[in-house]
Amino acid sequence: MAKRKDFNWSDESEPHKKRTKKIITEHPHIRELIGRNPYTFLVIVLCVGIQVALAILLKDVSWWIVVLASYVIGAFASHTLFICIHECAHNLVFKNRTLNTLSGIFANLPQAFPSSVSFQKYHLKHHSYQGVSELDADMPFGWEARLITNSWFGKSIWLLFFPVFQLLRPFRLKEIDLLDAWTVVNWLAEIAFMVAFYYFFGAKAVMYMIFSFFFSVGLHPLGARWIQEHYLTHGDEQETKSYYGVLNVVNLNVGYHNEHHDFPSVPWNNLPKVKKIADQHYETLGYHTSYTVLLFQFLFNRDLSLFSRTKRSNRGGKLKVAPVSINNDPVVTESV
Repeated sequence: MAKRKDFNWSDESEPHKKRTKKIITEHPHIRELIGRNPYTFLVIVLCVGIQVALAILLKDVSWWIVVLASYVIGAFASHTLFICIHECAHNLVFKNRTLNTLSGIFANLPQAFPSSVSFQKYHLKHHSYQGVSELDADMPFGWEARLITNSWFGKSIWLLFFPVFQLLRPFRLKEIDLLDAWTVVNWLAEIAFMVAFYYFFGAKAVMYMIFSFFFSVGLHPLGARWIQEHYLTHGDEQETKSYYGVLNVVNLNVGYHNEHHDFPSVPWNNLPKVKKIADQHYETLGYHTSYTVLLFQFLFNRDLSLFSRTKRSNRGGKLKVAPVSINNDPVVTESV
């Protein structure tokens, strides 16, 4: 395979709406899986508690123990909190949008960087406009892909500092307001929490949280999730891949990514049921079973780079929304 010098291009709109409509037609009872899971908030409380307790316990230990604990324990708790923030972004925890936003801000506290509210704004656009760089913050910059190249070293640096690159992308999305009242609330809450934590427990406690966050989305098997979701590891025709591995148990079924994009109003606990009901639509798709294998594949396969993504300008035209819809996420939409 020749080294990619640009993104894969598609003239079609995002690929999930057609499959959603087909599944709804064949299995109308799948609508029963739509809803909210308020127990997700208990997961948030548990993981916030774990991170706070461990940070306090580690405040006087050696630095190598802080780093090791953040890699083998903290990264998993922080990643699960990120997934809970994702559920809040889709309003899949509570009926009240404000409660979901506040829950996301609370889940964000041990992650050191205020991102919950911004993620909520940009992630919903990612679903509607997958691959449209003006609206999809998940798409890398062209300069980002050229800078990283396809070397293992460049890709390692990219994963290690993934939050930094992700922080820059919203500035590209000119059609979305970067700052609003809830964003300010998120920033103030995060700054107050981290300053207080540093004052009472010191630098090592704070750095445990920072290291945990960077590992949870970066140079760690969990960081392979970003490659799994939309990188072209199974040919240019399939933009979205699912992960069916053991880490779904601790990470709230985040691997069921095709299922999630097809049914964004289905909470995490029901995503395996989506696959079971409509398995004929998913069994023929490529998928992953190991984040560790995928991490090494991405790093050392020179055919894979940040250019291994599909880009488009087709926004799908006017969207026709089916009668059943919740959380401002359509159950099924169709380009017309």
